[in-house]
Amino acid sequence: MLQIQVKTFKELTTQELYNLLQLRSQVFVVEQDCVYQDIDGKDQKALHVLGFKSEKLVAYTRVFKSGDYFKEASIGRVVVQAQERQFKYGYDIMKASIEAVKAHFGESIIKISAQKYLIKFYNNLAFKAIGEEYLEDGIPHITMVNNT
Repeated sequence: MLQIQVKTFKELTTQELYNLLQLRSQVFVVEQDCVYQDIDGKDQKALHVLGFKSEKLVAYTRVFKSGDYFKEASIGRVVVQAQERQFKYGYDIMKASIEAVKAHFGESIIKISAQKYLIKFYNNLAFKAIGEEYLEDGIPHITMVNNT
């Protein structure tokens, strides 16, 4: 079971910020072989949902209230360290992120830009695909919405 912490940008320690940027880079840039600008100036507006196992950051998302990223509240940068995925921590971090949107922002409609190969994963979390597939940083994506 993950130990979950939800923090604003200002509440993050320097080490936590370093660790979350390292995890995002490890998965999105190196593992997925995708050159893109991860540090996009939006982390300061986000709530950061950190998932720890034995005090090591192994899962992460960032969440936004409506209007800060999309018109709706949103969850992004969903990441689980490769060797930890077998434990289904993606579900734990996403459930905590959905809960953070409801608890911190009082919002129930959540929009995400999902990598297409993860549609079934997000369907299992009550997200439904809307619209057409599109490329984002060379990777097929689809817009999905959770309205629970």
